[in-house]
Amino acid sequence: MPPVFPMLTVLSMFYYMCLRRRARTATRGEMNSRRAIESNTRALPINVEIVQYAKEVLDFSSHYGSENSMSYTMWNLAGIPNVYPSSGDFTQTAVFRTYGTWWDRCPSARLPFTRTPSTFCSQDYVELAFEEPVYPTAVHILETYHPGAVVRILACSANPYSQNPPAEVRWEILWSEAPTKVNGPQARQFTPCIKQINFPTNLIRLEVNSSLLDYYTELDAVVLHGVKERPVLSLKTSMIDMSDIDEDEDEEKFACGMDTLNKQFSIVTLREWPTNGYFDKLPYELIQLILSHLTVPDLCRLAQTCKLLYQHCCDPLQYIHLSLQPYWARINDTSLEYLQSRCTLIQWLNLSWTGNRGAISVSGFSRFLKVCGSELVRLELSCGHFLNETCLEVITEMCPNLQELNLSSCDKIPPQAFNHIAKVGSLKRLILYRTKVEQTALLSILNFCSELQHLSLGSCVMIEDYDLIASMMGAKCKKLRSLDLWRCKNITESGIAELASGCQLLEELDLGWCPTLQSSTGCFTNLARKLPNLQKLFLTANRSVCDTDIEELAANCTHLRQLDILGTRMVSPASLRKLLESCKDLSLLDVSFCSQIDNRVVLELNANFPNVFIKKSFTQ
Repeated sequence: MPPVFPMLTVLSMFYYMCLRRRARTATRGEMNSRRAIESNTRALPINVEIVQYAKEVLDFSSHYGSENSMSYTMWNLAGIPNVYPSSGDFTQTAVFRTYGTWWDRCPSARLPFTRTPSTFCSQDYVELAFEEPVYPTAVHILETYHPGAVVRILACSANPYSQNPPAEVRWEILWSEAPTKVNGPQARQFTPCIKQINFPTNLIRLEVNSSLLDYYTELDAVVLHGVKERPVLSLKTSMIDMSDIDEDEDEEKFACGMDTLNKQFSIVTLREWPTNGYFDKLPYELIQLILSHLTVPDLCRLAQTCKLLYQHCCDPLQYIHLSLQPYWARINDTSLEYLQSRCTLIQWLNLSWTGNRGAISVSGFSRFLKVCGSELVRLELSCGHFLNETCLEVITEMCPNLQELNLSSCDKIPPQAFNHIAKVGSLKRLILYRTKVEQTALLSILNFCSELQHLSLGSCVMIEDYDLIASMMGAKCKKLRSLDLWRCKNITESGIAELASGCQLLEELDLGWCPTLQSSTGCFTNLARKLPNLQKLFLTANRSVCDTDIEELAANCTHLRQLDILGTRMVSPASLRKLLESCKDLSLLDVSFCSQIDNRVVLELNANFPNVFIKKSFTQ
């Protein structure tokens, strides 16, 4: 006879959920938003609240500015506001490198990892240190242009100014929400309702997703409110939002599932059933397909149910593609150790953002790759500050089939370490954005990695002669399809000529903020004539771009989809009309701060070419 659950039991369960919800220390969502709920929670006793601006920017994943200036860099988040409450595009603010979905729609776009949990949507981050550790009561984010990118705020238990490193580093989510579209680019103070935590913090991390924005988001300052003594909560009856309960449950499952990565599963402790029900009738491959839709924490939990599912959940075929980036705060040496037996067939591995502050050691990383590196084709290590020369040496020795390597913002790797990359002759994609790669190492890489199709050298400030680099690319990298030279400080028309002559398959070229390129030398017209397959061309902040260059693009690069000529004074509306009429696939045209293109012209072009996003930035 099947068990019967009386209504009393159901009501008891609901009552328990209500009590548990009231015990939460904070609600989610922005004040006055559709998710805000009055919690009627009071702190006893009342402490004097400390208000402080960020003292220092400790770490970040990207920024629009250069490494040797303050304009548009993350370092502008330290200290008091520079711009707020003004709105507009200001160089004194912090700006991330990308916005919108344009970067996902160009030749260099990478395929996404499957199994990424829906609750993780962060694209960039910045970590801020404050003077005094406090129990946070509020976080104010001063956004001055195109707000709405912040999707998560976290607090860390580690004090960056302490002389004694902690035995354990904990991160707690203070607030999290999916990306939202904010009406209008005007400045605002963003103050979401944050969760109370049980440790003091002076290290706050903001994570952003700019995919819904029409332009770069700009942040001016972050204000942390908090008290020195831990508040004691008094519970009062509050309204219950059932969707909040669901999200809290998800957060607990996330924590529980990732903690399971650090525990070895023992077969003998699993209950053995006489039959496995309908699972016995399903083909092995079908069960594998069903489980392929689960996230990594879900697999870890499911593996604890019975021997059959343990076998399926530990099958290396479930870990062909593995992204641990969503769980960066909980991944450590122990996690990698217990994943080793499951990852012997792994081909794609994403360890971006993981391992910092001692969570992953060089020896732990090396042990993992020695077991799991033989089949690796793609390795994402963005912002992996634990990486050193030994790690790169292990990568080149243990990953003979590697085709894609992302070392973006790995700024702790010493310059000489990059020489090891030249040993991986099969590389097709190499991302060295914001690294300390030097000229000698890069020349060696280009000489031996002739299969390269995608190369990012944005903000690589230690390269002395980009003309020599461009010449080597033209001679050796005939298959190059995308090249990022963002903020390359010394390339000239000579290097551009060598590049255009040798790399005629180029479909994407970023020459933004390259001050040594001048239109009068004919470098841009040469590009247009030699590279007919161009789909994306960024000439950002080059004031010399003129009508002749635009007309050459219209005549020769009819497949053009994205063009950025921000800041030019020499382009007229007439040449833009020719471009738009010729390039039928054009979807992005940035004419911000182009002195001849006023708002009236933009409105006219928008009306005649509605399929093109024409961006005109402003400053008030």
